Amino acid sequence: MTGWLLLLSLLILGGVLSTLGDRLGSKVGKARLSLFGLRPRQTAVVITVLTGSLISVLSLGLMLLVSRQLRVGLFELDELQARLRSSRTALKASREAQQESREQLEQARSDEIAARQTLADAQARASELRSTLQPLQEQTLRLEAERQRLSQDVSNRDAEIRRTDAELQAVRQQIRDGENELLQLEENLLALRRGNVAISSGQPLATVTLKLDRPDQARQVIDQILREANQLAYQQVLPGEAPDRQILLVPRQDINRLEQAIRKPGTWVVLLRSAANVLRGERVVYAFPDVRPNVTVTIEGEVLATTAINSNERDPQAIRNRLNLLLASTLAEAQRRGSLSQGLQFDGNSLNSLAKKLIEQGEGRVELEAVAARRSETADPVAIELRIKRSSGSNSNAASP
Repeated sequence: MTGWLLLLSLLILGGVLSTLGDRLGSKVGKARLSLFGLRPRQTAVVITVLTGSLISVLSLGLMLLVSRQLRVGLFELDELQARLRSSRTALKASREAQQESREQLEQARSDEIAARQTLADAQARASELRSTLQPLQEQTLRLEAERQRLSQDVSNRDAEIRRTDAELQAVRQQIRDGENELLQLEENLLALRRGNVAISSGQPLATVTLKLDRPDQARQVIDQILREANQLAYQQVLPGEAPDRQILLVPRQDINRLEQAIRKPGTWVVLLRSAANVLRGERVVYAFPDVRPNVTVTIEGEVLATTAINSNERDPQAIRNRLNLLLASTLAEAQRRGSLSQGLQFDGNSLNSLAKKLIEQGEGRVELEAVAARRSETADPVAIELRIKRSSGSNSNAASP
């Protein structure tokens, strides 16, 4: 409706302005006015043109003043067209996104339907598995009870096996110890056979009988004993070399105990023994001290051991066995009394004569006795004589040192 009113207003305004322009042109023509040096007719034409232009300007101004759409269309048309194109592009993109969203929605609905179907299948499968699992659970409980019972039996068996293993381990350890000891003995025996062992285990390196006048002399005496033992070790382990260093090693605590022992009043026997076999050429000899009181072991004429030979033991082997047994008993008795001697002193020729005499004398029971040949103390060698003692009480010397 506004457009028709605007058009009607323009027609009326144009008519009024045209009438005014015509009248004005007529009056100017009649008045024969001249503008800008023009002729009256030309001035009337100019006035008419100006009146037409004014009509156009006023018509356009009125239309712009009254119609906002005209203003927008006249001044903002390009911008509106650009916006329209942009809006159409955005609309197209929105429609494409909407189409894609619809497709995704359809796909989601399809997935949901498939998921629901899968869930239904899973629920059915779960029900089926529950029905199948029920007897299995009951069987599992029975098996668990059986397993616990068997575990208890196995624990008892394991405890028994552990005890048996411990006993077996102890026996194996004893066997290993025995094998190691046997191996050590075999090595020592081989070394002895080869002549490589210069000092055997337990061999005396120095033996000294001493009595201190003052207790403060103990350290000096011990140093002297160690020097002598070191020289002896050098001679046996490193023959031909000068004893220019200490190869004999004795634990310090053993030396301290030795010093405390010999500080006490009395006469003492100090013995340094090798702690292990030492091969020729080695540079270290380990030793340990042995100290004991000096005592009288034998008195001259004292009987140390006796044995008897029957008439049925007159063959050479039996006589030899009896004599060896008597000598071993005599040495054991001397060592039991405190002697450090590792052997006995006697006359070998006299011993052979005695054995020959016993073999030739084929009848009667004969008693043999080992008699001390002289007085001996702890560190002294033990000298003996072997005598035949007849049942009548008469004695005869058979073997003497």
